[in-house]
Amino acid sequence: MVFYKLSDMLIMIGSFMTATVIVSHRVYTIPFNQFLHMRIKVVNFVLFVLVILLWHFIFSMFGLYNSRRLSAMEHEVRDVSKATFWGTISIYFLSLVFRIDMIHPIFLASFWAVSTGATILARMIMRQTLKWMRIRGRNLRHLLIVGTNPRAVAFAKKIESEPELGYVVSGFVDEDWKGLGEFKRKGYALIADFEGFLEYIRNNVVDEVFISLPVKSYYQETARIIRLCESQGILVKHLSNVYETKRSKFKLEYLEDEPFVARYTGSINGWQVPIKRVLDIILSSIMLILFLPFLLVMAVIIKMTSPGPALFIQERVGLNKRRFRLYKFRTMVNDAEQKQAELEDLNEVMGAAFKIKNDPRITPIGKFLRKTSVDELPQLINV
Repeated sequence: MVFYKLSDMLIMIGSFMTATVIVSHRVYTIPFNQFLHMRIKVVNFVLFVLVILLWHFIFSMFGLYNSRRLSAMEHEVRDVSKATFWGTISIYFLSLVFRIDMIHPIFLASFWAVSTGATILARMIMRQTLKWMRIRGRNLRHLLIVGTNPRAVAFAKKIESEPELGYVVSGFVDEDWKGLGEFKRKGYALIADFEGFLEYIRNNVVDEVFISLPVKSYYQETARIIRLCESQGILVKHLSNVYETKRSKFKLEYLEDEPFVARYTGSINGWQVPIKRVLDIILSSIMLILFLPFLLVMAVIIKMTSPGPALFIQERVGLNKRRFRLYKFRTMVNDAEQKQAELEDLNEVMGAAFKIKNDPRITPIGKFLRKTSVDELPQLINV
């Protein structure tokens, strides 16, 4: 990881210099050679060192110096983009505090673009270089798998099918159980039982231990193995989907110093939420302003063609059962809900839904609104 850290630092310095060159040509009128001969103040040098340290801290915070053998390149691209973005934002705030005129919007945009692109390119090159080395037997990590169930065997096969990851499966650890015969017929080695686990990791090369044991029946044994690995300084991993859920995703969170696994289905979490909310508000506000004359005209037409309000307001259930008021243009007569009971025998769908192909409650303008989906435009207010 030292090479990664050195590379990121050099890229950051190079990106800073590149952005400085761009700003000196586009913003300032002094010639670039004169700009280079300007004296560098001690306080500016200290600030630059602070920026480098802050850059390193942000990259560390996003886990960019952890082992990423098993993670896809797109995950690293995402984390690099987030790290460079927040690093650029940090530089901007430092410029506000210390009144650095050079930190211009053009500088920030250039710096972020160059640093992001160069860092991603450098990491792609390093990934390919490491893959080339691992296929040839260099930079390998010895993996010990605890458990001999089908999930453990499937994991071992997947690891062995991708030699560019640089893992060597040393063997399996487990006790005698009814599925052990089937495991042995697959050609894998059982090198120790639970009692002999400590002796094995003390006397053999083990970089990582992968645990694939049933949680309920092997909780105490799993906890013991983790403690033994901690005492030997060995990295421990286990399948995240211990409950075999099919739809939920998970992420690691912290409450002060207490880690816990959060599971969620469908809804986005983390930094995406505020960004999406800001975009929703900005875009919906712009669209409301642009469509305001049209919305007013449609409201007047609805009022003129049928008695009742222009908007249809109904309470709906949203995310996690939170209730909200839905706004749409009214496309039916004002007492449509009361008339539904008279039309129940014409319902064309099963269950609680109610639908008629030629619903007599729909107003003439309502047919146009529904066909063109214009009746949905007031939902921008909901956004």
